[in-house]
Amino acid sequence: MQDTTVAPASRMLLGGDFVDSASGETIAVRNPANRGIFAHVPRAGAEDVDRAVKAAAGGFETWRGVPPRERGRMLLRIADAVEAKTEALARTIATETGNALRTQARPEAALTADIFRYFGGLASEIKGETLPLGEHVLSYTRREPIGVVGAIIPWNAPVLLAALKIAPALCTGNTIVLKAAEDAPLGVLMLAAICEEHLPPAVLNVLTGYGEDCGAALSAHPGVRKLSFTGSTEVGKLIMEEAARRVVPVSLELGGKSPSIVFPDANEDWVVDGIIAAMRFTRQSQSCTAGSRLFLHSSIFDEFLEKLVARTSDLKLGDPLDESTDMGAIINEKQFRKVCGYVEEGLDRSDARLVMGGLPPESGPLSEGFFARPTIFADASNDWRLAREEIFGPVLVAIRWDDVDDAIRMANDSHYGLAAFVWSRDIGQALRTAHRVEAGWVQVNQGMGQVIGQSYGGVKQSGIGREFSLEGMLDSFTQKKSVTVNLGIPAP
Repeated sequence: MQDTTVAPASRMLLGGDFVDSASGETIAVRNPANRGIFAHVPRAGAEDVDRAVKAAAGGFETWRGVPPRERGRMLLRIADAVEAKTEALARTIATETGNALRTQARPEAALTADIFRYFGGLASEIKGETLPLGEHVLSYTRREPIGVVGAIIPWNAPVLLAALKIAPALCTGNTIVLKAAEDAPLGVLMLAAICEEHLPPAVLNVLTGYGEDCGAALSAHPGVRKLSFTGSTEVGKLIMEEAARRVVPVSLELGGKSPSIVFPDANEDWVVDGIIAAMRFTRQSQSCTAGSRLFLHSSIFDEFLEKLVARTSDLKLGDPLDESTDMGAIINEKQFRKVCGYVEEGLDRSDARLVMGGLPPESGPLSEGFFARPTIFADASNDWRLAREEIFGPVLVAIRWDDVDDAIRMANDSHYGLAAFVWSRDIGQALRTAHRVEAGWVQVNQGMGQVIGQSYGGVKQSGIGREFSLEGMLDSFTQKKSVTVNLGIPAP
């Protein structure tokens, strides 16, 4: 039987110990469903970052010498431990993020265990190559760890994203200092406590703090040899600037404004369900892959939207811990006000038509939390703000098209390029479209989430590098060294 109690850790992991911040200051963690404070975590600053990086550097020389298969076995033990505490982890995630327990938090906790299990099984794949330069020369390459990894994650899927930094970094022999998002640190701290039971001290260090005084200090620390960031494009640019100052390798998984292109032969219920999934409505669309630009062929535009409204209206919005809830709450008041601002702009726009949703209720149980209604606008233009900016909330813009070249032009008319979705029964047509769309990840006839083992990442201002895969692990967390040996030295 699984442990179903919720006892969130509330101290940082630094050098093998769970500690408060050097300043003694704390950050209040709120429940988005009722706006109440339910925990406090340390507010880490530059001094804490320095201690964490030095601890990680001290642990690196020993950790890099641990045989890869032994490191892999440790990750596999972590996977089993996470799996045993899936329910406790899921309830913590739901409480702090506002993500619904059944549709989001529980699957996130389960996938976290799978991530550790996947990367634990890859430890034997950290391989080099031999080059045939002749009988008298041995030339080979080695994949070596980089050193201390500085990692920063957002709040929308905090435990899963933490696992995607921790597991591949540790598998390849690096040590890591990870900054959790201040709005959702408790699940990450719980994960850290689980990991610490199976790792040597100082290999994993987890800090809680604000971006301006903890994240910035981590990005700028001279002891950090690699930066890995998931979050907004604006902050990603700042991370990249810090990396450039020290010529440090950087991986960035940033924002998106993903298009869904629906062909006239795809006016079917399964496509409607796929659009709802691609829009990530059950995560309040707080996902960088959300298909928030819906390009519908004119011949099916109105009929498809009617079916989409009917299906989306069935989603239950409410308490994240209620098993019947499909959609939970927006993470915090700042993001909630931002989403409301976009909706207000759409309501004021003469060219836009509100198809469903609108502003959140001002009375009743939902008004007590940061609950945003699924909202769909219909418009003829891809040029206005709601069709171009990443809202990170449940606001979808539907746009007509007649010519496929025009649809692809609009889909590519964005500085983002993370994900895209194409819907058609004509597979040749769908694949030709998928190949022309500028995105790092294109799904055809499905709106699923990322799958472990596939290389995932963006193009343009949606990022640099790949995650979720062996390729991503090797490219992001190892450096290649060439060794050339002269075998033809004269006999003494």
